[in-house]
Amino acid sequence: MIDIKNIERYYKAGMQRTYVLRDISLTIKEGEFVTIMGPSGAGKSTLLNILGLLEKPNSGEYHFNGQATHKFNERQRTKIHQNHIGFVFQAYHLIDELTVYENIETPLLYKKIKGSERKSMVAEMLDRFNMVAKKDLFPHQLSGGQQQVVGVARAIIGKPALLLADEPTGNLHTKQGEEIMDLFKQLNNDGMTIVQVTHSDKNARYGNRIVRLKDGWIEEEHLTEENRAG
Repeated sequence: MIDIKNIERYYKAGMQRTYVLRDISLTIKEGEFVTIMGPSGAGKSTLLNILGLLEKPNSGEYHFNGQATHKFNERQRTKIHQNHIGFVFQAYHLIDELTVYENIETPLLYKKIKGSERKSMVAEMLDRFNMVAKKDLFPHQLSGGQQQVVGVARAIIGKPALLLADEPTGNLHTKQGEEIMDLFKQLNNDGMTIVQVTHSDKNARYGNRIVRLKDGWIEEEHLTEENRAG
């Protein structure tokens, strides 16, 4: 599904280049659940943004389902992002002017799904996450944990082929966090490819492979204990 080769991301300040990612090559197969780990500043979120086509590398190649996205224009990249990728952000990124219901519905509007079908799909998400009573509230009326739950619902409602999650449980209490990770595992078992960034060893164990970054480089890759045992 994902094949990136020699990806580099840097910022220029005069003649100086500050590298965020250096010579990153990585293959992720359809149906995998991959965890990206590493200290703060290692380049984890930048790599996730590149995988999600939210950010362009300065050099290197990125093939998504066989398509050379590094050659795409902005419109082509946006189309793939909207139709095939779900994103759970650490900082929620909910739309302040929209209600819970409308935030969750947004990806379906981009996909031009009919009104009656949208209504049914949003109702299912509200029910699954126990948010029915909060469907008419705005993000500022929710707790941080509730906003994150809405963000997860919005990310998965369109049944994306690829789900990207940046510290998905960082703002949740333990029980909520476990529920979200169990849901991710279930989605993965149903065939969804997932890439998560996390500092949590516990969350990392839900996946089948761990990629560790350090100073913008891939330091190591290994299977999780459960998969190694298998």
